Amino acid sequence: MSSNFTDKTVLVTGGAGFIGSHLVRLLLSPACGAKVINLDALTYAGNLESLQDVEKHPNYRFVKADISVADEVRKVFEDHSIDWVAHLAAESHVDRSILSASVFVTSNVLGTQNLLDCAREFEVQRFLHVSTDEVYGSLGSEGAFHETTPLAPNSPYSASKASSDLLVRAAFHTHGAPVVTTRCSNNYGPYQFPEKLIPLMISNALQDKALPVYGDGKNVRDWLHVEDHAQALATVLAGGKAGEVYNIGGNCERENLTVVKLLLQALGKSEDLIQFVKDRPGHDRRYAIDAGKIRDELGWEPSWNLERGLAETIRWYQDSQDWVERVKSGAYREYYATQYGDRLA
Repeated sequence: MSSNFTDKTVLVTGGAGFIGSHLVRLLLSPACGAKVINLDALTYAGNLESLQDVEKHPNYRFVKADISVADEVRKVFEDHSIDWVAHLAAESHVDRSILSASVFVTSNVLGTQNLLDCAREFEVQRFLHVSTDEVYGSLGSEGAFHETTPLAPNSPYSASKASSDLLVRAAFHTHGAPVVTTRCSNNYGPYQFPEKLIPLMISNALQDKALPVYGDGKNVRDWLHVEDHAQALATVLAGGKAGEVYNIGGNCERENLTVVKLLLQALGKSEDLIQFVKDRPGHDRRYAIDAGKIRDELGWEPSWNLERGLAETIRWYQDSQDWVERVKSGAYREYYATQYGDRLA
């Protein structure tokens, strides 16, 4: 992999987010050795504190910009000689999309098209579009999503992501754009925003607070460790075939309730902390990924099992309570101004 990234400048959109920060760190590592331009609008989930360990790396540059603003995107391409794009920037929290969908359409649809336009104009060599298994909709008790599964999104968030997927597909078929799309299952691991299931449950359990579980807790997800996901994204960026879609899964299907109970058991907490709450509208019952294509064509497979992954994730959150509390309080936003000053204005 390292030879593929040598002397490449990679624009990572959404690089201050959960998955993006892990990809940035991997691309800067000796295993890859890429130059990274991290473009992020620093919305609520963008946290530069998650990248403190690499912010002074000679091959790293952060740029505050909004992908939904065409002029801001174009300036990034004008100012930097970008070889490859890894597009992760997205509004991604389903509950927020139910309350207000317009920002999801603006960022996920218009933002993606702005990037595609600039990538074409500035002759970018590869464009990785990072999507989600939620664009496929919901599964019954059997079967798995394949790359050819019809798109059937059930929430405003997943509908906006499906729309961006189709724009990427159109760019390939209309302009021959060197695009590739990935669709992943549920991620977990260090630096995840505390409103997501696993970090929320850990945080609440550590404080003996109620653990809110939607509906009956029987919704099934395939859990993918974020470090496995970052490795898969780098693999597809380096070797994926233009115009193709690659599913990325963790081979770890579990009911949400089972995951919550595993966390409580590992933390030595009572299951009495579980509190069932009203299910959210359009809540998909089951996701499952068939990741055979990326395994057979590119040689990638997940290395983390759920038990090991949860244990390491719990340990990280236990050791990173300051990070969690700064996110919850909003204090993490102060880091932007203190470290970057007027450059973020």
